[in-house]
Amino acid sequence: MPSGPLARLGVPLPVVVAPMAGGPSTPELVAAVGEAGALGFLAAGYRSAVQLEAQIARTRALTDRPFGVNVFVPGSSSVDVAALDRYALRLAPVAQRLGVPLGDGRWDDDGYAGKLELLVAARVPMVAFTFGCPSAQDVERLHGAGSLVAVTVTSPAEAVQAQRVGADALVAQGAEAGGHQGCFDDDPHTPLGGAARPLATLLAELAPTAPPPVIAAGGLMTGADIAGALAAGAVAGQLGTAFLCCPEAGTSETHRRALADPRFTATAFTRAFTGRTARGLVNDFLREHTADAPAAYPWVHHLTRPLRAAAAERGDADTVHLWTGQGWRDIRPLPAAELVATLAVELAAAR
Repeated sequence: MPSGPLARLGVPLPVVVAPMAGGPSTPELVAAVGEAGALGFLAAGYRSAVQLEAQIARTRALTDRPFGVNVFVPGSSSVDVAALDRYALRLAPVAQRLGVPLGDGRWDDDGYAGKLELLVAARVPMVAFTFGCPSAQDVERLHGAGSLVAVTVTSPAEAVQAQRVGADALVAQGAEAGGHQGCFDDDPHTPLGGAARPLATLLAELAPTAPPPVIAAGGLMTGADIAGALAAGAVAGQLGTAFLCCPEAGTSETHRRALADPRFTATAFTRAFTGRTARGLVNDFLREHTADAPAAYPWVHHLTRPLRAAAAERGDADTVHLWTGQGWRDIRPLPAAELVATLAVELAAAR
């Protein structure tokens, strides 16, 4: 039985299935892993409060097991307009090739206030935050609704902030993780990914700060990987990439095929697709545009969204974002419950 927040929720395995915004995290995936003894997360990012409400209702119709919801914390509303315009000009030929217009590069808060209201009313068992730290008042409201609160951190300084607002758990995200880095400030003056710490380093740095309990994330693919994180002081391991090819995941077919395609041989950090540092498979778009992409989330996300949607629909794996962690070669395309059971067996053997 795990300790910390999972024990408080009655989750029997120290396994968390990460929130994966943009499609992969579905109610079916969350329900399947919950029934198998893990804790699954819905991803509120890029969804409206109405869409999120429907996903929560669908999850509760499928299972009575606890689950979580992850929310993006709004960042600064300032942007280098000139840099954004230059990037749009650079992407114009891509839009022309795909036959779609570039999106409207703009700022929004991803519906943060409305989603928070919904989560308080819905009394979701666990709410996690990414891209920043919620206010102490927001944490207090969620606590009042009976929710546990986790905050994704990538440094000891961020962990201190999360601790100060009353977080019940930290999700320690190492550099190996796929998708967006959850850092509070994606500093454009720091080399791309330069501030990202390997998971082992981050866990060692956070060890003296406990409490709150730490959930380890970043490159974990097997039960042995989870055992290593537990031995380093974590109370659970969070896995995302490992579940991308489960049949219950909403991962696009273009993304699934790319993950199994031997021509993709590496992952790298980029801001080319969204304006925020994220790790994905190295494809043509990442190679050609990473050096010129500004640190401008969510402006770049909205700018490139039509391009990415068109590329995914056409099976164009060299133009769409292919978020994945460094361990993607170890993906096992099993049903989610079977994968959780396999992880449990491997974890027991490793311990």
